[in-house]
Amino acid sequence: MFCYQCEQTAGCSGCTGKAGVCGKKEDTARLQDQLTGALIGLARSTDGNEWALKDSTAAIVVEGLFATLTNVNFDNEALQRLIDRVEEEKARLIPDCAVCASPCGKNNDYDMEKLWTADEDIRSLKSLILFGIRGMAAYAYHAAVLGYKDEEIHRFLYKALFAVGMDDWGMDELLPIVLEVGEVNLKCMAMLDKANTETFGNPEPTEVTLTVEKGPFIVISGHDLYDLKLLLEQTEGKGINIYTHGEMLPAHAYPELKKYRQLKGNFGTAWQNQQKEFADLPAPILFTTNCLMPPKASYADRVFTTEVVGYPEMRHIGEDKDFTPVIEKALELGGYGENREFHGINGGGKIMTGFARNTVLSVADTVVDAVKSGAIRHFFLVGGCDGSRPGRNYYTEFVRQTPPDTVILTLACGKYRFNDLDLGTIGGLPRVMDIGQCNDAYSAIQIALALADAFDCGVNDLPLSMILSWYEQKAVCILLTLLHLGIKDIRLGPTLPAFISPNVLNFLVEKFNIAPITTPEEDLKAILGE
Repeated sequence: MFCYQCEQTAGCSGCTGKAGVCGKKEDTARLQDQLTGALIGLARSTDGNEWALKDSTAAIVVEGLFATLTNVNFDNEALQRLIDRVEEEKARLIPDCAVCASPCGKNNDYDMEKLWTADEDIRSLKSLILFGIRGMAAYAYHAAVLGYKDEEIHRFLYKALFAVGMDDWGMDELLPIVLEVGEVNLKCMAMLDKANTETFGNPEPTEVTLTVEKGPFIVISGHDLYDLKLLLEQTEGKGINIYTHGEMLPAHAYPELKKYRQLKGNFGTAWQNQQKEFADLPAPILFTTNCLMPPKASYADRVFTTEVVGYPEMRHIGEDKDFTPVIEKALELGGYGENREFHGINGGGKIMTGFARNTVLSVADTVVDAVKSGAIRHFFLVGGCDGSRPGRNYYTEFVRQTPPDTVILTLACGKYRFNDLDLGTIGGLPRVMDIGQCNDAYSAIQIALALADAFDCGVNDLPLSMILSWYEQKAVCILLTLLHLGIKDIRLGPTLPAFISPNVLNFLVEKFNIAPITTPEEDLKAILGE
């Protein structure tokens, strides 16, 4: 196998051999490559077929890309079923090609070995495209679940897959598509933001407890808010409490979700701690999207998956979304006999969420006045994916060392490094404001654009610095979106992506001044000029 799409990849160069660091085995990696190659073949088959843009083709492409994200699907049988669906869809689009006596080869599936062994700069650019659209597909999938779709986004997914399969394309052809990934992903995040807010309401600042009450409960992880809503509906009146985990934490801020009284609080911290935190949990865990780690035997019988998530021998909740097996398991296990208090990694017993753009912009005048008066000196966006590689305590120490006249905006699961810290307030607002999930980078962008408009300057002229952590492919597409918007001076860590070649990195440094993180002390000194 060869895989280097996530931050924890072996030796910061690539996972090879029998298994990856994430737990993905060689045969699973091979099937994911086969699925990607089949999706490229399907994209080739859409060329010139306007009617191929129908929902059925797009849905398969979106789901297929999503299934190849890190920590989503480890189930070989499920991956093979996806490959079969892709091939069936291609045969539907171009039925004559299967029986053609003189095949042209233009609709063939792509051999991913060609990508992994290509010139390093071409491989780097194609990887940025491929990994970027995998992240984008996750967002498109969540929006589609709520009934929101965009044909323009679907067209671009075909275009990007087609480009990955073009062996004679060079940097001149590929680089514009890399940046276009960021442009289209901005539209995709805007679509998902609209889907979430129109379905569940605008997030509101909400304090979330880390105490688990006695009695039966279910922990729900992932990103899919609709799955949570269905679970809340099905558990109503059954004496079962619901606790969020990981990226599901911001769900507590949505009015249409927080109205359910059994949505009690948050359990655990970021995804990479789940094997330890779930070991003795007297409750089932439902995974709705990526961030699944191979379950340990101590709790494997309590893990349930749904949507694109899959793992061998784990109980999967199908399209009917009947969560009865999860509910029955919760009642069987019974939960804790008395209330149990848990804490964040810094010892805090409660956390805040819900500071999306609607909340922050409603007090924009107060924020602007605070900046003009000197009460707020600087804004830091410290967010992104968490992970297990050493060095991620940088983000905890960075936030801890920020001066009291600065504000920290955060999003995604990287916030678990510091979201339980009490750093006080500025003008009635907490100094640490959780904007939401990784896809809520759209909210952060809108806040930045609104502040730039208020100060009549560009985003790069604001007293704003972005200190980002990355792990998987959704972070890649968000980074490309920030670059599309021309945002410079981003600090990225804890390591730079293995799939970015020296030449591509030089381009990003020269054009956007991207830099790796160093130490909290040195970076704060450089940013604040102290």
